[in-house]
Amino acid sequence: MKKKPPAYPELDQLLHVYFGEDFDIWGNTIEELVGCYKRDSPVSDHQILRDEIARFRQTHPNDLDEAFLDAYKNFFNPPLWKHTTDSFLTEVDRLLRDPGTIAPPE
Repeated sequence: MKKKPPAYPELDQLLHVYFGEDFDIWGNTIEELVGCYKRDSPVSDHQILRDEIARFRQTHPNDLDEAFLDAYKNFFNPPLWKHTTDSFLTEVDRLLRDPGTIAPPE
């Protein structure tokens, strides 16, 4: 059986690579991790990620936390970063729009 493509490939990329088990390779704050994502990905992908965040929210207006946990529990848990799912997605979207969000020096 053919595997279904991910519904949110850029969000998957951000969470699996930058917020996964080895997140500290990239940084220690949400701002640093999103900065690394922005540095490493084409600008067009930043808008795709913003669109996916909006679509995730629209798809799960009444079960955002549950849907997020179900999809990403093995990679990222917002409360461990002192966020709700909503506040985390809001922060990521804000950082993607902010031209001052940059990766930390290597």
